[in-house]
Amino acid sequence: MPAFPDIVLDNSRLARIGLDEAILCEQKTVAQIEEIASNGAHDRARLFTRLEQEKFEALDIGVRRQMTFDPVARTAVLGQPQPPAGPARIAIVSAGSSDAPVVAEAQATLSYFGQSTSVISDVGVAGLWRLLDRVDEIARHPVVIAVAGMDAALPTVLGGLVPSCLIGVPTSTGYGVAQGGQTAINAMLASCTPGLTVVNIDNGYGAACAAIRMIRAIDHA
Repeated sequence: MPAFPDIVLDNSRLARIGLDEAILCEQKTVAQIEEIASNGAHDRARLFTRLEQEKFEALDIGVRRQMTFDPVARTAVLGQPQPPAGPARIAIVSAGSSDAPVVAEAQATLSYFGQSTSVISDVGVAGLWRLLDRVDEIARHPVVIAVAGMDAALPTVLGGLVPSCLIGVPTSTGYGVAQGGQTAINAMLASCTPGLTVVNIDNGYGAACAAIRMIRAIDHA
C-alpha cells in the first residue's frame, strides 16, 4: 500500500489535453515527492515545478539520479522529455535579469514539452532602445511570452510593435508599491494592448502551457 494513498496522479491528462500533469512541489514534503517520482519513474517522463534546491538535495539519491534539475527554474525532469521539434516559434522576452527565475521556469516547461524557444533578456522599457533593436527578431515568433515586474510596461509596448500572440507574465520584482507583483498584474490587466493574455504572478509554467496551446491551435487552423 502506498505511504500517501491520498495522492492520485492524473495520468490520462496528456491524452485528454496534450499536456500532462506537472507536480507542484512547493507545499509537498520530500517523502511525497519521492513517492510521486517512484510512481512514474519507469513508464513516463514527469515535470516537477517549484522544487527548491535544498528540497531536491534531500531526495533519495536514487530518485535524484533519474532527474535533471535546474536550480534557477526550480524544475526537475524525471526521465526523458520530448525532444525539441524544429526551430523556435516561441520567444520569451524579459524586462530585466531579476525576472530570470520566471523566464527559466517558462523555458524549462517548454523544453519539457518539446518546444524550442528563443530567450531575449534585459530589454525592459527603461532602456527602450534595447527593445527596439530586437523588435524584428521578436516579431518572427508567432507566440511571445513577455515577462516583467515593477510597472510591467513591456507587454503593452510589445503589443503595439509585434503581431504575435502575446502572453504577459507579471513578476514579483520591484520595491514598495510593486507589492510583490500586484502592481504588475494590475498594469497588465489594465493594458490598452488589444488581445494581451495575462497569467498569474510569477507563473512561468502557466505561460508556457498557454503558449503551447496557441502553437497547436495555429498548427491546426
